[in-house]
Amino acid sequence: FLFSSRQETLGLKNNDITIGQVQVKMNSVSIFVVILALVIVNGAFIPQESSSYRFRTISINLASSEGDTVLYSDNDADDSKKFSKNKRWSSLNPSVKQRIIKEGQERAIRNKKKREPAADKKRRMLMQYKKAMVENKKSLKIMRPLAPNSKDRTKLVDIAIGNVYNGTVISLTDFGAYVDVGSECDGLLHVSQITRDVFVEHPRQALSPGDLIDVRITKVHTGMKKMQLTMLPEHVLEDEDEDEEEFEERIPLTDLALDDELWGEIKRVTSYGAYVELGAVRQGWLHFMDHPEFEYGSKPHDLMSVGDRIRCWVSNVDTDLQRIKLTANRPNDLPGPRREMKIMSD
Repeated sequence: FLFSSRQETLGLKNNDITIGQVQVKMNSVSIFVVILALVIVNGAFIPQESSSYRFRTISINLASSEGDTVLYSDNDADDSKKFSKNKRWSSLNPSVKQRIIKEGQERAIRNKKKREPAADKKRRMLMQYKKAMVENKKSLKIMRPLAPNSKDRTKLVDIAIGNVYNGTVISLTDFGAYVDVGSECDGLLHVSQITRDVFVEHPRQALSPGDLIDVRITKVHTGMKKMQLTMLPEHVLEDEDEDEEEFEERIPLTDLALDDELWGEIKRVTSYGAYVELGAVRQGWLHFMDHPEFEYGSKPHDLMSVGDRIRCWVSNVDTDLQRIKLTANRPNDLPGPRREMKIMSD
């Protein structure tokens, strides 16, 4: 009952079979034999160029008892069913349809990215990173009070050292900040020239792009178009100038030995320790854990303050890096009495 290619009809009524206009009386076995013969005659398997065979369908329809019962028909229009559209999809709101289509497209893109080669993925991520960096740089761009090529800007030869200017912070770096004071070039405010009250590891801890600050001119180099700035008070700068003048009389690092006892003054306290002025060519570094009053949980500012005089010993000297490491605890291998710190409880 499977294959045929011709438009022929078999009718069955009371064990009679009708072929065209001829009616023959047969039993069920004879009917089956006739149908099988018709299938073979009509070429159920038709060879194609690729030496394969294609099937042709045969439809068998049962009619009502009043008329003939159609057993075999080769009319494709009779056995084909028209598929109706999905009623649920057609009943959806257009906005909902668009959202479903959009989600499907995004899902397809995600699945495609999962299958992309590693080199293409690396290249795509690098381009996204560069694009994000450019956008971030644009967002941090600060409007200058004067245009960079404005004629109203002051020339470097007209700027006097020691004058105070009100400037705008343009950008931040790991080593300082660039400030526009209305001159030909931006001045550099080093991270060490921001404040002496607290240790500033990065300029963003104290400054932000666009801030208005008062700075003092310390150095100007007209040939290289460079200018150095500071936010430190004037008396701090005077003390540093005096220290620089006495540089020739300072102790060289080669004259310092291990366990040498020195007296010094704390010049700067950081989050990890303090810089001590020893009269040497370089300031010494004292870690707060090497302080005799150190206890677990204490902070450097609780133990040391700027201006305190302290007795310390040399624990290491690095002539290559020009560094001096100190300790405020008396070394154990030194002869003589030792002072022990005791806390008296009430």
